[in-house]
Amino acid sequence: MILPEYLRLFSYLDLLALGLLVGSSLAIGWRIEREDTPNRSVAVLMSAYRREWMRHFVTRQPRIFDANIIDSLRQGTSFFASACMIAIGGGLALVGNSERLMGLARDLTLETAHAVVLEIKVMVVILFIAGAFLNFVWAHRLFGYCAIVMAAVPNEPDDPVTYARAAQAAEINISAARNFNRGLRGVYFALGALPWLVGAVPLIVSTALTVWVLWRREFASRSREVMLSRLPGA
Repeated sequence: MILPEYLRLFSYLDLLALGLLVGSSLAIGWRIEREDTPNRSVAVLMSAYRREWMRHFVTRQPRIFDANIIDSLRQGTSFFASACMIAIGGGLALVGNSERLMGLARDLTLETAHAVVLEIKVMVVILFIAGAFLNFVWAHRLFGYCAIVMAAVPNEPDDPVTYARAAQAAEINISAARNFNRGLRGVYFALGALPWLVGAVPLIVSTALTVWVLWRREFASRSREVMLSRLPGA
């Protein structure tokens, strides 16, 4: 069997570190997106602001300001999607060149590293980036859908479909932002997977650091405190 032979090239610590990486990415994503908890993340708190944005959008004239925001969000997703494509291409070029991989191993003082081991480790990074790319592309498309639904909101606030359609735009906007955030987390964990080229222990440390950074920014950042605070006199 070819697969078991490849697996024998990895230690149990390697497999444990890989499981920790994948499990941590799924667990922190699930925790960040939970809405039925008192300790909500910045991503969840922003959903309320997006709904509020669409309520104010109804009476804002002209609506160029809102169109500019949507365009800015689409440009951001487009930038990250393009960056992911470049990273995927570079990674695949590295995997397809065993001599270059072994040169990388020598640069990292990994003289005993097997080319197949390095290829698998690079492929793990590529898979995280590929997942991020797909999320960014879908977020870009959803922001486009949101722009179209916003354009379909009547100018008259008294129209019976005005606020209902604005609410639809808000939910599409929230879905786009959720996929954008998933793409960003994919990039975080792709960077966190790179230390595996050096060894299992560096991967465990980098995974813990990645989770800590995400946790702090979503649940213990200054921006979250500002979102939860009430303005004087409010």
